[in-house]
Amino acid sequence: MEIVRASRRAVARCTDDTSERHGIVGCSPAIAAVISRIEQVARTKSTVLITGETGTGKELVARALHDRSAQRDMPFVRLNCAAIPDTLLESELFGHVRGAFTGADTARRGKFALANRSSIFLDEIGTMNVALQAKLLRVLQEREIEPLGAERTERVDVRVIAATNRDLVRMVQQGLFQEDLYYRLDVIRIELPPLRERPEDIPLLAAHFVEKHAGRAGKPIAGLLEDAMSRLVQHPWPGNIRELENAIERAVVLSTGAWITKESIVLRSAELRTASVPSLNLRQNVDWAERETIRRALEITPVKRQAARAMGITPRALAYYLAKHSTLDVQASEPVGQR
Repeated sequence: MEIVRASRRAVARCTDDTSERHGIVGCSPAIAAVISRIEQVARTKSTVLITGETGTGKELVARALHDRSAQRDMPFVRLNCAAIPDTLLESELFGHVRGAFTGADTARRGKFALANRSSIFLDEIGTMNVALQAKLLRVLQEREIEPLGAERTERVDVRVIAATNRDLVRMVQQGLFQEDLYYRLDVIRIELPPLRERPEDIPLLAAHFVEKHAGRAGKPIAGLLEDAMSRLVQHPWPGNIRELENAIERAVVLSTGAWITKESIVLRSAELRTASVPSLNLRQNVDWAERETIRRALEITPVKRQAARAMGITPRALAYYLAKHSTLDVQASEPVGQR
């Protein structure tokens, strides 16, 4: 099999250093737009809302904003709102005084106090309950926090960067997210595209992760063979960059030679995709459903007439869909004697 250094060719097509800036790998127009927006707003103190599906790299963008800000020498404070129970989240954010509640034997500073004169990253902001949203709104409006049990407020100078994979507009309409807080957060928005919308970045990302995990594993992996790269590019990646990195790490561990083969690419999301669609975009979901149905039918039988019958369509219709999805990685054939 011909060894194609697809990742290196992809890197060569990048005419400047946008293939990896601020730790963000890619040279697609979508990623170039994200990097441009980061550079535009990083040195301001404006609140930023980062949106995108799970695994698209929202925390990486938040850190890039902080690292290019005037506060880059101060601590970058992070909090995953979904990881803290509602009963503890207020204390985590704003702190508490001694005796504020049962078990509060000592005073504790909250994340906002720790982030004073710096940046705070509130990940998964859409999971915060409505009561706590009102208190966060006050912080954004007044730049003051009130620790639990305290008798007075404290001034803070904090740049807030929030992130979510949820549709906050719909949540506002459903009464699950405060409208005023939404507008306070949505001053500067950075939207991260899903990986399936920037397939030209997959070879770059794959090469980056091969180098990273080969180094960690101490294995001399040179790159990916053509069939392995083809499988990566054709996969819809519902888990986005996180899923791709996991697949590459797994392939590095499983590879027995210097080059990663198709057989080493194990895609764990295949089971999940049978129960859900990869996005909320109707056209993309229809395309995905067509490709997945064809792939599964032809895995059962590579004979096109039999596959068409299993799908409930004519062989002519199947020919149309195969032409439409010409990059689909399947093998189709006709029965002996039929043309």
